[in-house]
Amino acid sequence: MQTHASKDHPAIQPNTQPKPQPITQIDFARAGMVTDQMRVVAEEERLDPEFIRQKVAAGQIAIPANIHHASLHPVGVGDGLSTKVNVNLGISGDLADAEVEWQKVDVALELGAHAIMDLSNSGKTQAFRRELIKRSPAMIGTVPMYDAIGYLEKALIAITPEDFLEVVRTHAEDGVDFVTIHAGMNRRVLESFRETGRLTNIVSRGGSLIFAWMEATGRENPFYEYYDEILEILHEHDVTISLGDAMRPGSTYDASDASQIAELIEIGKLTRRAWDAGVQVMVEGPGHMALDEIEANMKLEKRLCHGAPFYVLGPLVTDIAPGYDHITAAIGGALAASSGANFLCYVTPAEHLRLPDVHDVREGLVATLIAAHAADIARGLPGARERDNRMSDARRRVAWDEMFDLALDPARAREYFDSAPPSHDGTCTMCGKMCAMRTVNTIMDGLVIDLDAQEA
Repeated sequence: MQTHASKDHPAIQPNTQPKPQPITQIDFARAGMVTDQMRVVAEEERLDPEFIRQKVAAGQIAIPANIHHASLHPVGVGDGLSTKVNVNLGISGDLADAEVEWQKVDVALELGAHAIMDLSNSGKTQAFRRELIKRSPAMIGTVPMYDAIGYLEKALIAITPEDFLEVVRTHAEDGVDFVTIHAGMNRRVLESFRETGRLTNIVSRGGSLIFAWMEATGRENPFYEYYDEILEILHEHDVTISLGDAMRPGSTYDASDASQIAELIEIGKLTRRAWDAGVQVMVEGPGHMALDEIEANMKLEKRLCHGAPFYVLGPLVTDIAPGYDHITAAIGGALAASSGANFLCYVTPAEHLRLPDVHDVREGLVATLIAAHAADIARGLPGARERDNRMSDARRRVAWDEMFDLALDPARAREYFDSAPPSHDGTCTMCGKMCAMRTVNTIMDGLVIDLDAQEA
């Protein structure tokens, strides 16, 4: 290589500094490298690995995969992929029963949850978290803010920004695949919150704690102020940042208001900063929201957050169904996912009422899996209808064992059938000998159907 120099312009020497080695999935993707995790995602989604690599490089697909999570079965979250589902669980102060939480983990893995968020918020939670990461092939998420008080053994107002960073680092080192960080609720957003007002104020648990800390100390949100330092920690371990929506609406009245949108604008800026730091991003969204607002909100998030994967709680489409909020959330989740959301957080019948038990976890997870699958069918994803078609074929043949195996919850389907066994083979007690499938199958086989008038 020839260089040209003068007194005023010395020769430009080639850069001999070695390039940093890629660590995160987005690092590898930008370097043109397809990782093992990308190949697994491509195979399961029936897509070309190069498509996955390009989308990861652009930030439109995240593969949360902490380098320390050895038992992980990687999945992708983002545009062009099937809708993923998360289960929340964890130890609380009032119901600190680890054995029950392990039963919930078993149900989540049995039914095929793609992610488990450990939201433990009482006492020393690290032992449970580490064991969960060791056992779980599903990706694991946490909210370090929940763990801060118990981990540090300090009052909230005594915690320093450096303390918060320590908790984030501990979760990353333990092997957590994604962390919820409420960095978007800065002082600008809080000004909007105070000026416009809300019916249900701040309903995010993490957001409310940060708000309390900011009010008590007079300081900026530490997760916003020290955002670059947090990104350094996450990059070191390939932890995906899930940008939490502290201002998510907790009622349909507050949906799409100034506070929610002001925070979303800030989150869009933080998304780019994370990508620039080589950190994968997911963006969290509402909350409670009327049906007619959901599609527009999904498109707005994608626009403001540059196509980053979108992770929503519900949304719950009405506020008056406590005890049935797994249904209100599934209705909203199906519409959200068919309109651009990529990741659904389950809601259980216990929402707003108490910590969910094992039965609630099953009910909430199945409802959310239904919503996700319905959206995938509506979006025309490759293979989305195959299981449905196999189920329909089994129903035509009245092949009960096949139907049970194909069901989202095989145990529940078999339990219902066995609770009222039919008198005749090839039927159930809904129609008995008048079963349409049985009648038409008989005729199509060239036989004569002759129902006894008394039985009919």
